[in-house]
Amino acid sequence: MVKVPTRERLIEAASSRFYRDGFRNVGIDQILTDVGISKTAFYKHFESKDDLLLAALDGKGDWLTGICKQVIWERGGGTPEGQLRSVFDLVEMFLVQEDFHGCFFVRAAMEFPMPSEPVFQVAAQNKHKFIEFVTVLAKNCQVKAPDELARKLCLIIEGAYVTKHVTQNPRTIDIARELADMAIDEALRQVREEAEGSSAGEAAPLSDS
Repeated sequence: MVKVPTRERLIEAASSRFYRDGFRNVGIDQILTDVGISKTAFYKHFESKDDLLLAALDGKGDWLTGICKQVIWERGGGTPEGQLRSVFDLVEMFLVQEDFHGCFFVRAAMEFPMPSEPVFQVAAQNKHKFIEFVTVLAKNCQVKAPDELARKLCLIIEGAYVTKHVTQNPRTIDIARELADMAIDEALRQVREEAEGSSAGEAAPLSDS
């Protein structure tokens, strides 16, 4: 059995604790008890709880990047449109979890609301990174305004996270998909209409005048 390095164990334990109990509510002693190490051992890896929190945010960001790529690859069907729509397969994976408590990064930003705070900045960076990821998928679909479409989809996702967490409505993902499909369908319709218009113009007979 491969032994997990202490630093990774601390990050994993902290992520679980922070997400479940709140970032400010959790003390170092609770995390050390979960991992089974002393404070002396802890300070060999992190200078403070805030240092550990930032590492947990970075770790969650890396994990999200990996799982995003995996889901898009496995469920996207190999087409740009399929890959864009499969983003909501990823969202569904999160929403159906029994221990879902909303977005990890939003929860962090809510507890550290000042834009000058490092925790807020890292959380915001990860949210922007996800928007950029969705924007690339939208660009691959050759829509006219990929940035705008990506922002719409991400806003739907954020709304789904909050709604599911607060209301526990099991239809949250279905409603989110419906809204997302409407936005994607409209963007693709514009692409088709523009392409058809260009084709018609090219095929039009020349005038005798």
